[in-house]
Amino acid sequence: MQSIIAIQGIQGSFHHQVAIDYFPLDIQILECLTFDTLTAKLVSGKANRAVMAIENSIAGSIIPNYALLDHHDLQIVGESYLSIHHNLMGLPKQSIQDLKEIHSHPMALLQCKAFFSKYPHIRLVEAEDTADIARKIQEEQLHGIGAVASIKAAEIFNLKVFSESIQTIKNNITRFVIIQQKGTLVDQNKINKASLKFVLDHQRGSLAAVLNVMSDCQLNLTKIQSLPVIETPGKYAFFVDVTFDSFDFYQKARSIIQIMATEFKILGEYQNNKI
Repeated sequence: MQSIIAIQGIQGSFHHQVAIDYFPLDIQILECLTFDTLTAKLVSGKANRAVMAIENSIAGSIIPNYALLDHHDLQIVGESYLSIHHNLMGLPKQSIQDLKEIHSHPMALLQCKAFFSKYPHIRLVEAEDTADIARKIQEEQLHGIGAVASIKAAEIFNLKVFSESIQTIKNNITRFVIIQQKGTLVDQNKINKASLKFVLDHQRGSLAAVLNVMSDCQLNLTKIQSLPVIETPGKYAFFVDVTFDSFDFYQKARSIIQIMATEFKILGEYQNNKI
């Protein structure tokens, strides 16, 4: 049976590239213009799994996506790292000087801020998806409008690339997570990474105590992100990623932290996909 994979964006987007790289078998792509739509497709059962960007080495964490994973009780079953190359493109027979506006996802525009500072005549316009703008430029023959998108998008929509790899920092990596509804678990023998959420009492040393437990159990903390608990002003939920060599040590740490926390959730236990 063909798996249906939801992605944020359309064909030619970075999410699309991750989907075809990550899943070796024949898949059906379900395009979603927003992350809210993507999670809704999973929750409704219209998609089996989804690809979701979670953090970027330049722009940092995509904080609303942590809330989506938590709110919809979704499970991380894998991850993928993609080297991001942003490219400026538009209709043929134009130059950069002919462009009046550049449309792209706000994250892409942020990552190319230094490049566009050299072209003050160009207005930057935020859009929902990089590849979708490339498609619109071709379909509507939008002269004077450029897009920041992938080389794959330029190929699919037959656009001219004015400048390649325009991101400020050339070593630009985005981490994507593979998510699904709660269900089939990853083989325990392959699990060496976990994503956890916990809420602690608001008192001195509570977070330090949890970090000490992780250290004592030989867990490597690779990510920590806090979000306010909406119902309780002044209280925060912590989202962490940990890697480990021993699943038994991880289980021990998990059990202790669960006792220490006022709220505890496993967002995913999966295989570490090292860069």
